[in-house]
Amino acid sequence: MIETLFRGDELPVTDRFECWRDLAFQSHSPHEMRTEHSADFRGTLRVLDLGIVQVSLFTCPPLDSDRTPVLIRRSDPEIYHLSAPLCGRMGVVEDDREILVGRGDLVLVNSSRPYRGRLDAEDGTVSAAEMIIPRMLLPLPRGLGDRQVAMRLPGRAGIGALLAQFLTGLLNDPTSYGPSDAARLGAVALDLANALIARQFEADVAPETFQHSLATRVRGYVQQHLADPELTPERIAASQHISVRSLHRVFRRENTTVSAYIRHQRLEQARRDLADPGLSRRPIHAIAARWGFRRPADFTRAFRTAYGMPPKDFRHLALRGA
Repeated sequence: MIETLFRGDELPVTDRFECWRDLAFQSHSPHEMRTEHSADFRGTLRVLDLGIVQVSLFTCPPLDSDRTPVLIRRSDPEIYHLSAPLCGRMGVVEDDREILVGRGDLVLVNSSRPYRGRLDAEDGTVSAAEMIIPRMLLPLPRGLGDRQVAMRLPGRAGIGALLAQFLTGLLNDPTSYGPSDAARLGAVALDLANALIARQFEADVAPETFQHSLATRVRGYVQQHLADPELTPERIAASQHISVRSLHRVFRRENTTVSAYIRHQRLEQARRDLADPGLSRRPIHAIAARWGFRRPADFTRAFRTAYGMPPKDFRHLALRGA
């Protein structure tokens, strides 16, 4: 897997804070940062790229940060930061509402909303494990983003504790895993984060709000795995920690079925590829396989039913029009 490792003591003292700040925040969600220790900054940072998510482990002295409206307008990657303090405390102020968490809790913040952060040290050092998650992969219930996003999540037991242990174990010993493990580990981390959020809102929000959030998460999972021919209702249900019956209920509310939704999304992706001049030399059977259709005949039949013509004719017309 791709690993970035920063040790401040390997750099000149005058460069340490700026380099640590750039790696920790500036590359994905710029913050204004202040610390009384810029002249003698001692920080470390380990970042692992797991494909769909990034995880990191950092240590640093106390500091303050601001994710301001100006910085959001300038650069917004639309991500969540999910942090688990290991030493010291993390404070977040959003809309005059303050959250303070220490070891045994987690905190979630949104790159698209202004907030102020504070890292308070124990014995001079703060440390935390963190996940960076694209917002589309961790959807919150409808309307929540209009009110607040920063929130405390329980991490002393259950799924929260399991997630924190998974992150710290992975970050403390990344050499135990090979490049091919990155995507699997990223999927596990994302599944745990989704399960933690789902458990939180299952208890705290109205059933209809939770059902909307669940439907959004399911659709996001399907979109991420359309290319997998083994994408089945059983796998989707397991990924969201629900029963297959509950999964079917989600799509029944939308007057469709799980299989029909998957087939429609795959056909839409294949249709876009067929109309793309940059892919004009790619065989139709390869495009079909890319989107989870194992047999070309099945793809041709499904495409004709959906769009009224075989994929070969559609490609010809689309590219001629282009």
